Amino acid sequence: MQSDITTTNPYTQDKIHTYTYYSKQKIQNLLHDADERFHNWKITAIKERTQLLNAVASHLEAQVEHYSALITTEMGKPITESRSELKKCIDLCHFYSANAEQFLADTLIESEAHESFISYDPLGCVLGIMPWNFPFWQAFRFAIPTLTAGNTVLLKHAANVTGCAMAIETIFKTAGYPEGCFTTLLADHDTIETIIQNDIVKAVSLTGSEKAGRTIAKIAGAALKPIVLELGGNNACVVLADADLDAHIDTIVKARMQNAGQSCIAAKRFIVEAPIYDVFLEQFTKKVAALKVEDPQKDSCEIGVLARKDLADTLAEQVKASIAKGAHLHYGNTQQHAYYQPTILTNVTPDMPVFTEETFGPVAAIIKVANAEEAYALARNTTFGLGTMVFTAAIEDAKRQIINIPDGSFFINDMVKSNPELPFGGTKASGYGRELSKEGLFAFTNKKTVYIK
Repeated sequence: MQSDITTTNPYTQDKIHTYTYYSKQKIQNLLHDADERFHNWKITAIKERTQLLNAVASHLEAQVEHYSALITTEMGKPITESRSELKKCIDLCHFYSANAEQFLADTLIESEAHESFISYDPLGCVLGIMPWNFPFWQAFRFAIPTLTAGNTVLLKHAANVTGCAMAIETIFKTAGYPEGCFTTLLADHDTIETIIQNDIVKAVSLTGSEKAGRTIAKIAGAALKPIVLELGGNNACVVLADADLDAHIDTIVKARMQNAGQSCIAAKRFIVEAPIYDVFLEQFTKKVAALKVEDPQKDSCEIGVLARKDLADTLAEQVKASIAKGAHLHYGNTQQHAYYQPTILTNVTPDMPVFTEETFGPVAAIIKVANAEEAYALARNTTFGLGTMVFTAAIEDAKRQIINIPDGSFFINDMVKSNPELPFGGTKASGYGRELSKEGLFAFTNKKTVYIK
């Protein structure tokens, strides 16, 4: 086991802070405390739990600038996007505060019984393994519904955002959550396997790569523990000939370049119908080239660095391999440490890494197609299943494609995004299970049938 975690600012390359991994004994003590807390927390009135959500929201609102700076310092996204991330966390708290009591109410079902209903009982301690790209939002969208359903939460966050992980634990404690309700664990990958196998942990939620998902699912499956997997994506952005580019081009650019492209639900493959292709490429390139690159802590910054240099290196290799197979470098493709210039590749074909793999950075793969039928066929041509977006004036025609796109999301005339009110998740190599909405609240509950004669 490693002894220390050192966080680094990816923009300046300066070291931020060094943390010590928790000892096995400390982790065992924290798991015990979370388990002990669960027995009281599960019978705490839902109204009390939702009141605490309001306290979390109030604290975040008061400290937006502080936490935004922390996010940007640790993983490099523009400060304006860090503020937006925190705003989503606040909205999430308000959503469950307003709706959780109704969602968790017993569901009455008529049967031959005198009384029969479904009770939604919490499972116990739930482990969340979360990524660095949205360090607050990903952790909150797991923790808020899980806690509100009556479970206690253990967070294993990505090492490079350890400062965010510790801050999140402090937020829940400051808001008034009892000790043991929310616990951040500083543990390495080997230790996490042991934690998952511990009888105290009743379920697991992972947001991460396909490789990590397969590993964690195997461990949890061997222990017969439920798991939610939110994995990678290779989202298609279909632009049909009747699309209103003047209305949608900014959204299309944002769909790829937000968070420097470090998003599982970002548009990665742009499938454009031939009659509009040249105009689309011209407008898209103009917008991408105009994105302002500078210190992410400045409000004027529109593109930040990638979270680590090795991520930029991987992206460069994917681009290089695609060019070797015949892709045309239309714009960009320069790298400096963790910075990777927004890049556009054309002449992309389905045998290239930028088509088949998840590109986790600001690289747009552009594919020209003859018609809408070919566009939808290419959109389906992926092992992933997180989301598809289509831009078109023919909304009814697009709606008829819903059944043909086997993804977790299908967005018409907007970018794929997660929303507190709507369930979020994928299919195929993008994982299974759902977060957010009512489904997210039920993800780690025992839907218990109660029958009274």
